[in-house]
Amino acid sequence: MNDLGKASAYIALFSEIAFVLLVTVLAGVLGGYWLDQRLGTIPIFVLVGFAVGTTGGAIGCWRLIARFLARLDEDDRR
Repeated sequence: MNDLGKASAYIALFSEIAFVLLVTVLAGVLGGYWLDQRLGTIPIFVLVGFAVGTTGGAIGCWRLIARFLARLDEDDRR
């Protein structure tokens, strides 16, 4: 893979990471907000949703990065 290909691969990886983090955290917070509205509670479920979303996003990013590095290593071996 040439330098331009690696640069575009890194840009794609960073955009995927941003998208995964945005979607998971936003889903967790909005789900927690909805649950807080239904139950009439203090924003405890928003915080729980944020924590769950952040954890899910971190796991998703870990998998993306691991898969990317494995593929990059495989391409370098060729």
